[in-house]
Amino acid sequence: MQLDTIEQEFNEQGYVVLRGLLPDVVLRAVGNDLERWVDEQATALLADGLLEQSYAEQTFARRLACLYAGHMERAPNSLRRELHWEGMFELFFCPAVVDVVERLLGMSEIRLYPNYTVRPKFPQDAATEVLWHQDAGYTASGLHGRDDAAAGQSVDALRMVNVWAPLVPARRANGCMQFVPKSHRLGLARHERRRHYLEISAAEITAQQAHAIDVECDPGDVVLFSNMLYHRGLPNGTDTIRWSCDWRYQDARQSTMRSEVGHMARSLQAPETVVSSPAQWASLSFR
Repeated sequence: MQLDTIEQEFNEQGYVVLRGLLPDVVLRAVGNDLERWVDEQATALLADGLLEQSYAEQTFARRLACLYAGHMERAPNSLRRELHWEGMFELFFCPAVVDVVERLLGMSEIRLYPNYTVRPKFPQDAATEVLWHQDAGYTASGLHGRDDAAAGQSVDALRMVNVWAPLVPARRANGCMQFVPKSHRLGLARHERRRHYLEISAAEITAQQAHAIDVECDPGDVVLFSNMLYHRGLPNGTDTIRWSCDWRYQDARQSTMRSEVGHMARSLQAPETVVSSPAQWASLSFR
């Protein structure tokens, strides 16, 4: 799609799906990092006497589920602070993605927001079934800390673009996302605390659920959406892992409204502040 069309769809619907935007080299770099991390999980479980084999012959989509079968109390439901690997630089700072974000934000001072996560959605695991929410609801809740300097800045005024990319095919069966189109125009909903996640109150989500759509996509596709959009992740009813990554970009002139400050992804005013290489990204930390 042309940038004009992307911007129009994003503003009208609250999201846009860009098919095949990520180059194969980016997917390979991320896949290599995650396969190495899965190897480390197998080594640790073997060392603890919880496994008799490493399941090295299994596919990327299947292996982690095999490793933690019977030991789900130890299974990770997200990776965040671990993601300062060289391969992840290729994803978070991918020019094809940041170019579109620059158009949507209308500026070149862009921060990689301090909320970037790889999610292995395990089969039949309530801890990875994400409930109806707005990302702005988490910001407003203060669950991730607050920036005292942000006094007077409202959550719904944050100028952000959320990004989601599947690392395996994402379908309804294995827990794709669902969106309520145009719900980004409804304002900040009331969120209630559940065991694993926040959830939009029943009074506010019930009337909107009938408009929900499945967001099915493939590796290489990128989904951009508003931090005010109603969305959730369906349960995974298969026997494989639904791997995905989500991250966010923000107008760098604003506070993050969190205790962390993030990292610069693009800047004309201060280009020396931008993370510029895989090695540099790997030398940094979640902050």
